Amino acid sequence: MAAEAAAAAGARVTVRDQRRSFGRTLLLAGRSGLNLTHDEPLETFLGRYSTGRELVEPAIRAFPPSAVRAWADELGADTFVGSSGRVFPAAMRATALVRAWLVRLADLGVAFEPATPWSGFDDTSEHTVLALGGASWPQVGGDGSWVAVFRAAGFAVDPLVASNAGVEVEWSAPLLDRFEGTPLKNVAVSIDGETVRGEPTITAAGLEGGPIYALGPRIRAALARARPSLEIDLQPDLPEADLAHRLAGRRRSKDSLSTWLRRAGLQPVAVAIMREATDNRLPTSVDTLAALAKAVPLPVRGIASIDRAISSAGGVAAAEIDETGMLRRRPGTWVVGEMSAWDAPTGGYLIQACLSTGRRAGTAAAALRAD
Repeated sequence: MAAEAAAAAGARVTVRDQRRSFGRTLLLAGRSGLNLTHDEPLETFLGRYSTGRELVEPAIRAFPPSAVRAWADELGADTFVGSSGRVFPAAMRATALVRAWLVRLADLGVAFEPATPWSGFDDTSEHTVLALGGASWPQVGGDGSWVAVFRAAGFAVDPLVASNAGVEVEWSAPLLDRFEGTPLKNVAVSIDGETVRGEPTITAAGLEGGPIYALGPRIRAALARARPSLEIDLQPDLPEADLAHRLAGRRRSKDSLSTWLRRAGLQPVAVAIMREATDNRLPTSVDTLAALAKAVPLPVRGIASIDRAISSAGGVAAAEIDETGMLRRRPGTWVVGEMSAWDAPTGGYLIQACLSTGRRAGTAAAALRAD
């Protein structure tokens, strides 16, 4: 995106990539549907970036979700809004979009140099935009190796940590035998006073999915203090008293405990994690069972390793860059995308910020060249 913006403004641009082909991160991200951005009010959208909002807000306001859709549609993507507000190309995958984009860049005169790793700062280019990624996509080059180079040059870089990653929960073998890969339908997940609804999935290592990713910053902060627990509300649409009333009304004298709970609307996987949380000693009191179902405690051992995460948090500190993403102590060099210290959940927010910050840097680089 930086190359497109700069070339469109008349700059001579070369794109270098340490891999032998271009756009591999987008291609990989699009294997299960390329989520380009999100359709919601802009203020709500910007709030998704939490403490890193100041780093991306000006860029996103200049190139908002509506502009991303228009840009993608011009490339033949024919974007649409899914039921959750996520924006996808009609083809879902990234292949056609990347192919059309590379043709557009070539038509703008952009040169390409594959298999050219970044080896450190130099003065051979008039201006440089660095888009070296975080550390969560090592298979396509995002290994975070640039951090050591930046720190050696005196730049403040916050540690790169896993974001949009699963949490580690110690499941029993019987639970995994029956329910590995099973989603917990329509639950609410809470930690440290923040709650997100959705459908986390049980994995061999713990839990994955949208609610877990959205709570990532809170989970990381809690892990830094102690070994925290997530709380799972298995019936978020029912107050505790109403759930207790339902449990009392669905009890039959010959029912097993599991059958009784299923009759009351708790799915087998929900009953299984209630057993897990009580070491298979479920209470028989209606009120105690209702309280447990509304807040099943699951101790968290850690977060999945960064190379298994969807994205990474951390990066070049906000104080090191100006309002265009340029390094204050190295004029003419910009950092974009996940290289700077912002964080966002999945849902289109990651790609949107990368596209917007790239466009901002390319525009700024061309303008500085013209000056």
